[in-house]
Parts: sequence; C-alpha cells; structure tokens
Amino acid sequence: MNDPRNIRISTLESGLRVVSDSMDTVETASVGVWVNAGARDESVDINGISHLLEHMAFKGTKRRNAYAIAAEIEAVGGHLNAYTSRENTAYYAKVLKEDVPLAVDLLGDILQHSVMAEEELERERAVILQEISQAIDTPDDIVFDHFQETAFPDQAMGRPVLGRPEVVGAMGRERVLAYMRERYSAPRLIVSAAGRIDHDALVELAEAAFTQLPTQTDTTRDDPTYIGGDYREARDLEQVHLVLGVEGLSYKDDDFYAASILSALLGGGMSSRLFQEIREKRGLAYSISSFLSCYTDTGIFGVYAGTSEGEAADLLPLVLDELDKAKSDVTAEEVNRARAQLKASLLMALESTSSRCEQLAQQMLVFGHPVPTSEIVSKVEAVDEAAVMRVASRLFQGAPTLATMGPVGKVAPYGEISRRL
Repeated sequence: MNDPRNIRISTLESGLRVVSDSMDTVETASVGVWVNAGARDESVDINGISHLLEHMAFKGTKRRNAYAIAAEIEAVGGHLNAYTSRENTAYYAKVLKEDVPLAVDLLGDILQHSVMAEEELERERAVILQEISQAIDTPDDIVFDHFQETAFPDQAMGRPVLGRPEVVGAMGRERVLAYMRERYSAPRLIVSAAGRIDHDALVELAEAAFTQLPTQTDTTRDDPTYIGGDYREARDLEQVHLVLGVEGLSYKDDDFYAASILSALLGGGMSSRLFQEIREKRGLAYSISSFLSCYTDTGIFGVYAGTSEGEAADLLPLVLDELDKAKSDVTAEEVNRARAQLKASLLMALESTSSRCEQLAQQMLVFGHPVPTSEIVSKVEAVDEAAVMRVASRLFQGAPTLATMGPVGKVAPYGEISRRL
C-alpha cells in the first residue's frame, strides 16, 4: 500500500527537531511538543516532578498569566492540553489552520518562560495531591501502579507517574525549574504537527518561538531491571482487582508486532480468548483484558481482571491455562482477526490530526525517524500462527508479577502461579 502521509523533517541549529505531516483535506491542525523526559527520569526524591512541571507550565509565563493562556487559545476555538508518561511529556494544541502561529507561540512561551510563581505552585501541588488521592481511591486504577512497582522495584521505571504525596508536597520552585533546565533541552524536544500544515512555515515559527532552550542537558537514564513479585492489599471492596504480568519487550524488539497480535488475540476484544472463556462461558468477571506496555528498552505483558471474592480462586488458573495454550495452539482465524484489529486501528488513526501528530512524535523519540505506514502494515501482515506461538513461549515464562486489591484471601498463592508459568 502507498503511505498516505506527506512527512517532512527539519533539524534547527539548536538541535530541536521539527516534523510535520501535511493533510490537505482538513481545515485544522494539531501541533505539539514532545519532551524526551518522564517519570523514569526521576530520582526517588523528586518522584512526580515531571507531572508537576506539566501542570505548572500552564500557570503563567513572563508574558501571560494562567487565564491569558487559556483565554487566547479558546478565543480562536482551539484547545491546549498536556500529559506525562513514564518516558515523555507532551504539550499539544488543536486549532484551525490559520491559528497555528498562535499555537506554536503559546507552546514556546510555556516551555521556556514559565515563572513558576510560588502561590501558583502551592495551589497546583494541592490539586495534584487531590489527583493522587483520587487515584488511590480508584482500585482499578491504582492497582496498575502497584503492579508496575512490583515489576520494577526500587527503580524509576516502577515509580508512579503522579508521584508520592510526601514528595510532591515538599517540592519547591527552584527544584522544578532546575529539573526543567536539566531535561528540557532542544535536542530532547520534538515539535510535531499534522493537518493543514506548511512545513517551511512551521520551521520558521519554531525558530522564532524556541530561542531560549538549553542546547545541552542531562540525558542519563538508568537501565531498568525487571524483577517481578507479589503485591496484595486487602481492602473492603466488592471486587478483587488483579493484574498478572510478565516481562515484555521494547518497541524496537523484532517480536513487537507478534506480541501485539498475541495481546489482541488473548484479550483485545469481545471475541478474544480471555473474554470468551472467562466472561462469556463462565461468568467469572465483568471486565477482563490483556495489554502490552512497551518502552524504548523494556516492557510488560499483562492481564487485568475484576472479579468477585468467590470467583477469584477460579479465575487465575483459567487465565494461566489460556496463556499456556497460546504457546502451542493458535489458529489462523484468530491471527487473521487480531491482524485486522491492529490494521484497522492504525489506519483509522490516520484520519485524525491529533493521532498523526502524536504518532510522528513518538516514532521520532523511539526510532529517530518516522516509520512509514506501509512498513508497519507489512510487518503486521507478516505475523503468522508460528510467530504468535513463538512469542508466547518467549514471554510466558520466568518470574511473574501479580498485584491484587480487595478481598484477596482466595487468590492463589504467588508460588503456585509462578510454578504454572
């Protein structure tokens, strides 16, 4: 298939990279800045600083107060947002094509000239502490943090993106600014845009807007070491929330697409093995799914389920049965269906400027260059039953990670689960 994207890349003298995907059939554009810094770049004494910095970037600059930042983008019908992950932080906007200059100017302003006023910092810390409390009160959310920490104990990769309340509550203005100087350098930033975009004009806008970025910063990042283990928290809940996983693989791994199809086959939809066996045939869970979380150098393959206390004892052995079956019994029909899901998801995303913009940025951060759609599709299509069984045999072995919350007394012992794998 022909790649439906019109992609160009430029690198400024500062090292800032600008990438765009021109779409002549739309009247809008998505533009953002992706920073190669996230929760895994934090030491234990500043856990949560990437997320705090993301919030504070919108709280006022030397030219605009917090209200002006919101009012200017909304005055043209656009929106401005951000998120923090384990490996990067993103700041992005969606606007009409004629308002791209405003979006780039706003992004440049908040990422270089944030004042981090003490009163705003104190207020935003309180907001984030409420966000952390809300996550703690949401078992099907916080169980994933416990799962990640159990998989990568005493490591940045295992710490929560939101941070620890006691650490966030004590973080001062100068430390936040220092972290920004340490990690937000031009070579670590990607300006990405998709939609009704003129690349040369975008480069000129970026050159004008991003003049105060450091050209060299700290790029150290500890190598993660998967350990695995058992986390159980007894809570007075109606359901047991559990996540069972194993060491996965990175985005760059040759088995990435086979593992993606394996995940879709096992728990990617209502026709998947886990959904059919656990929910439809046996009624042991309302919610069950599998996931493949990949990073630049490691990953996690896991299964989440929410079940009642009485069904918890039966559920995990059945999940383990399905993982084991995938090593030697996969049909062409299942693989074809999973392939179709992945291809449809990829190609449908090409209809969205926001999805294209983010995909470009992530590919630049992981691979250093955009990956043609045709290449991705061909790799997905090349996965057959043998490849899926091979990657299942590769993944489903060794030390598992299990995190459970709720009435956990009937969940199988960790040693028994570990022996089954």
